[in-house]
Amino acid sequence: MAKRVSKKAKDNTPLPFEKQIWDAACVLWGHIPAADYRKVIIGLIFLRYVSSRFEARYQQLVDEGYGFEDDRDFYSEENIFWVPQEARWATIAAAAHTPEIGMTIDNAMRAIERENDTLKDVLPKDYAKPELDKRVLGEVVDLFTNLDMGSAQESTDLLGRTYEYCIANFAAYEGTKGGEFYTPASVVKTLVAILKPFENCRVYDPCCGSGGMFVQSARFIEEHSGRRDAISVYGQESNSDTWKMAKINMAIRGISADFGKHHADTFHNDLHKTLKADFILANPPFNLSGWGQEKLQDDVRWKYGTPPAGNANFAWIQHMIHHLAPNGKIGLVLANGAVSSQTSGEGDIRRNIIEADLVEGIVALPTQLFYSVTIPVTLWFISKDKKQKGKTLFIDARKMGTMIDRKHRDFSDEDIARLADTFTAFQNGTLEDVKGFCAVATTEDIAKQDYILTPGRYVGIEEQEEDSEPFDEKMKRLTSELSSLFSRSHELEEQIKNNLKELGYEI
Repeated sequence: MAKRVSKKAKDNTPLPFEKQIWDAACVLWGHIPAADYRKVIIGLIFLRYVSSRFEARYQQLVDEGYGFEDDRDFYSEENIFWVPQEARWATIAAAAHTPEIGMTIDNAMRAIERENDTLKDVLPKDYAKPELDKRVLGEVVDLFTNLDMGSAQESTDLLGRTYEYCIANFAAYEGTKGGEFYTPASVVKTLVAILKPFENCRVYDPCCGSGGMFVQSARFIEEHSGRRDAISVYGQESNSDTWKMAKINMAIRGISADFGKHHADTFHNDLHKTLKADFILANPPFNLSGWGQEKLQDDVRWKYGTPPAGNANFAWIQHMIHHLAPNGKIGLVLANGAVSSQTSGEGDIRRNIIEADLVEGIVALPTQLFYSVTIPVTLWFISKDKKQKGKTLFIDARKMGTMIDRKHRDFSDEDIARLADTFTAFQNGTLEDVKGFCAVATTEDIAKQDYILTPGRYVGIEEQEEDSEPFDEKMKRLTSELSSLFSRSHELEEQIKNNLKELGYEI
């Protein structure tokens, strides 16, 4: 396997502005109901973004001198929202320290929705609520006002990154609830680096959360000599607030996306019934029960078996396979149970999918990557047209990643590159098995394991360095060290007794 040295991405280090925005956001804790907190900050980021891009384009048209600065077509052709006077940031900034600042922002949101159909009923309008301290809100507005936005492209990247940074922090603060809308960036980057989406492809996420899969896919294409808008994005989300968050995220990124006209349940109201996607990336809810299986008994999507009512894991997998183009690929995150469960017909469904030669790779992830769960999870890679027919790659990545704080682990760029390079070598037929890390298994090998896909069964145990120290010498060394430790423990025992005696507590 060719080893590639990955250059550390600049995106991994938060910009000072990102941290400033988050710190300012934290000032609002206690000044607004928790349910509205995230929407307030996200709305301000969006308002500053659309105003910045509009103003930059407006000035460009004024400078050209043809009188087109009030022609909306010259904004829409650049994928820029039309921002009426009452919604421009100068209007917001002027009202920052007035009692009406909340109403001013709400009116700005309504004006933008009125002028741009794609944002209708999407933007938050909670700023005039009496619970929100208007003095604190004005200070946050000042922070945005004092930002040097630079060029329109720079503002897109800056505010896009700020949005992503805040979303990640919201997820961390909200715990399990945060997991409903956010997949850790390093996990998404891993999926994208392995799948390698290309220009003019269709990317789909049937449970899209805040849209992180699309952001990373667009970024990957852009970084590989493509354009940010060179993909067709399709998504669906059942939670109303999260659906709105995804719409805002795409708008900030300048990505045109079809999320349907409303939020909807993917299983019972598939908004993209005829879609056949080139790439599907998803992090569906783990082990979802009560998903309405009884109303979908004979659904066309259950080609490999009807999923059990108590767990939607194989409903998600089959829904995605159903929406896959002839040469399409899937990368998704699932709880570990899906690789080994034999109950409620899940083992039969998994066997049928394996026998159809769809499973290209399985990656066991380390714990503590996710904000919402601590259970072990696995990446599945499914392909309609595998390069290595009848073979599946297994990777045990449980020892990879670095703890970034006491609770959370993250993959580095080097970790992601190693996983992506391993897949590339496998697809090219040049991969050599590495004990304890990766192995290639045939469908026959998997059948011998009762169609269980746990990577540890295939990669084995990492080879240990040979211990060349003679047994007698090792035992003498270890007993000497143990004797020293015993002696030290007796000294500490006497010291503790003396200290207690001085305090009047004799043992």
